[in-house]
Amino acid sequence: MDNAHLFQLGMDLETGATHEEGNTRARLALITNTAARGTGAAGGGADVLAEERKDHFIRRNGRVYAGTHLIIEVIGGDGLDSEARIQKAFRDCVEACGATLLHIHTHKFSPQGVSGVAVLSESHISVHTWPEIGYGAFDVFMCGDAEPWKAIDVLRRAFDAREIRVKELLRGEGLIEAAD
Repeated sequence: MDNAHLFQLGMDLETGATHEEGNTRARLALITNTAARGTGAAGGGADVLAEERKDHFIRRNGRVYAGTHLIIEVIGGDGLDSEARIQKAFRDCVEACGATLLHIHTHKFSPQGVSGVAVLSESHISVHTWPEIGYGAFDVFMCGDAEPWKAIDVLRRAFDAREIRVKELLRGEGLIEAAD
């Protein structure tokens, strides 16, 4: 591969790093520095913990984090090949969790399977299914006052799941210290 191709790929010819890697490092440094001062990443001075912010960090049980991300596995489920059923499950999850739906997009694969995402004001719900084995891999990530744990029962009922497995991640935990 000649240098012209490296340049087209966004690679720095001097260091071998991609521009994205450099931009990520710069953004992380900016976020780290501004979070330590309690100012917004744009330098506007807004406190990320201020109650009046729509995208405020969550304070719960002595922890501060951006949002709750649930990895939900539907096992032994029915209807995981139906875009309509998945879209309805997304809408039912949004309503049960107290979130705000912005857009749903799904795609049906041939011969089977569906991928989809519901974009929310509070983040997203996504899925990829393997209906031939009754398996659906869902992500439910919500910030603010939404209650993502309520999505579990909705998904269990929507797909008549034999089993549900859940893992929780507190996204952004540790970036902001809890105020005493």
